[in-house]
Amino acid sequence: MNSYTYKIKIFIDKNQKEIRIDKFLKNYIQNISRNQIQNLTISGKVLVNRNIIKKNYKIKPLDFVEIEIYKPSVIDYLEYKNITEEKINLDIIHEDEDVIVVNKPAGMVVHPGFGNETGTLIHGIKYHLINSNFNELNLYRCGLVHRLDKDTSGLLVLAKNEYSQKHLFQQFYSRTIQRKYIALIWGNLIEEKGTITGFIGRDPRNRKKMKIFKQNQEINRGKFSITHYKVLERFKHLTYVSCYIKTGKTHQIRAHFKHLGHPLFHDSIYGGNRIFMKKKCSNQNIEFMKNCLKILQRQALHAISLSFIHPKNGKCYFYCPIPEDFKTVLNNCRSYHNKVPRKRI
Repeated sequence: MNSYTYKIKIFIDKNQKEIRIDKFLKNYIQNISRNQIQNLTISGKVLVNRNIIKKNYKIKPLDFVEIEIYKPSVIDYLEYKNITEEKINLDIIHEDEDVIVVNKPAGMVVHPGFGNETGTLIHGIKYHLINSNFNELNLYRCGLVHRLDKDTSGLLVLAKNEYSQKHLFQQFYSRTIQRKYIALIWGNLIEEKGTITGFIGRDPRNRKKMKIFKQNQEINRGKFSITHYKVLERFKHLTYVSCYIKTGKTHQIRAHFKHLGHPLFHDSIYGGNRIFMKKKCSNQNIEFMKNCLKILQRQALHAISLSFIHPKNGKCYFYCPIPEDFKTVLNNCRSYHNKVPRKRI
């Protein structure tokens, strides 16, 4: 028996009476409990009219419902349980009996998968927990509540028990967790601050990329996404920005700035590994940019801070410094372009 994910799409009849969504789906889908439906709703796997909903939402006539269900096999469960712990140096910013906050370096994959069977963050977390007398974490059911791309650095929070997982999932679903990123992008943004929105989904021409789709394609193609940004510093041909994401879709910041025509510096998937507007650059500028690309050999994106409500201790805030490769390029840009003092982030 294999594990798989499948989606159910339901167009509600115009004569449908108002009814709680868990009750409606319990009657509509075989072999699913109301508790399972509520957990899926809390984790953002149930959408109505392309929006995340609360578990007490009542279905209305002509609603469009989507539910994503993952069916693990016994083999899949055992593979998770039998992940071999690996001694990996982890930069743990905070740890208590409920959560771990980790500063993930660029180049580390978060979760094992095809082509990344070893050396992931989860392998290191399992080793850490076993050697810290916290060896009861079920890596399949608990742990990850969000992820970072392999070459994005910065803060991740992991749940250490089912209660914490549900608590954090609820905050992600209600968009109360605040995640701040810094990024270096190609070009000169027109506005000092702004918001990027759009329906984001897999690019049908390249499954490794995400794409922003037109609104009339939303039902079949994308999930609504929101990124707020603010300019921190302007350099010649580059802009340093901070970003808050209201939604956490795959490659969201990377795809959003590509959509604006300003790909992230050295983002090889979205075209940021080539010198932007090369014809308008002097030979001196080109050489400077080439040198920066050699220093920062991945997309210039770092999850610099994280704020959420701790399951037991209330609101908490965590910060991690800018990695050396990113910092070096920023400092080189400041020296080279002799810009005004930077704004606080």
